[in-house]
Amino acid sequence: MSIRCIIVDDEPLSQKVVQRYVKGIPYLDLVATCSHAFEAMEILKSNEIQIVFLDINMPRLSGINFVKTLSNPPLIIFTTAYPEYAVEGFELEAVDYLLKPFSFERFLKATNKAQKELDSEKTQKKFLSKSNHFVFKSDKKLYKLDYEEVLYFQAYGDYVKIFTAEKNYLTKDRLVNIEKELPKNTFIKIHRSYIIALNFIQYIEGNQVKIAEELLPISQTYRDNLIDQMKG
Repeated sequence: MSIRCIIVDDEPLSQKVVQRYVKGIPYLDLVATCSHAFEAMEILKSNEIQIVFLDINMPRLSGINFVKTLSNPPLIIFTTAYPEYAVEGFELEAVDYLLKPFSFERFLKATNKAQKELDSEKTQKKFLSKSNHFVFKSDKKLYKLDYEEVLYFQAYGDYVKIFTAEKNYLTKDRLVNIEKELPKNTFIKIHRSYIIALNFIQYIEGNQVKIAEELLPISQTYRDNLIDQMKG
């Protein structure tokens, strides 16, 4: 399977390094090399891109803020000289975080990880969107659950916990895959490990939100968007 990718980096030398690495991996297809985020936005509008090799410290719009503008981003592999952004990068569910200068072997490891995730999404669709309900596997059973029954989703290692008022479920999947299938006007991400149903929000207090009987953490990355959604 050919994987379409782009490079977004404002440093010509860094661009050339990543270009050389991409050419050394047979399954990667480099569509474009961009010098800033706005150029990348135009590429994403007109092309189906599966991986973005993204620098963080760029003029006008940082790599972190660029990802936040994307409603359904491709897989992100950050390539940066700044380790202090690692936590925020992983909160955005980046596939990997490569600290410059990185070797070809380290680059290959990151792209193999992305390839595995793409293959999993394509061949193991265990979370299927069906209008007002979805289907998933849990405890060797296939369940059908209405969206309106779900209080929230929680990442749990290689699994996702699904919480309802009546029962909780555990399904083998990643939260990022589930997020892609959810109706955007019904659910919202509040943390790298949590997606909640807007209809069940009771209140926000500090960096926590009350859902049913639980207080769930809100990441600073998602707090402003959550407040905007609550306001309508």
